[in-house]
Amino acid sequence: QVHVVESGGGLAQPGGSLSLSCEVSGKIFVIYATHWYRQPTGQQRELVGTVSYGGRPTYADSVKGRFTISRDAASNTTHLTMNSLKPEDTAVYYCKADVISNNYERGYEYWGQGIQVTVSS
Repeated sequence: QVHVVESGGGLAQPGGSLSLSCEVSGKIFVIYATHWYRQPTGQQRELVGTVSYGGRPTYADSVKGRFTISRDAASNTTHLTMNSLKPEDTAVYYCKADVISNNYERGYEYWGQGIQVTVSS
């Protein structure tokens, strides 16, 4: 069993900053990728960024240069640091972890429950 839990978030003013964390726990052989998604109210979920095992993070054009993804392999935690926030960044943010629980087995996707980020003055 694998659990994904997001934390952080909340309310920020335009131009401000917030940080989210995504902790993965349970039966983990390797987390080969972690993704951040977001879903504004009434809109489709969109990919914000991805960090793969041993790779460099990639970002959606809408957040490039403002958001940073970092991964702490020792704690199985991934962080999303959001700077220069805009009202259009308001959404529920989700973390998805691609996890292999046992060697020589396929990986599975595990989603967190989501966390609200609101950018408003």
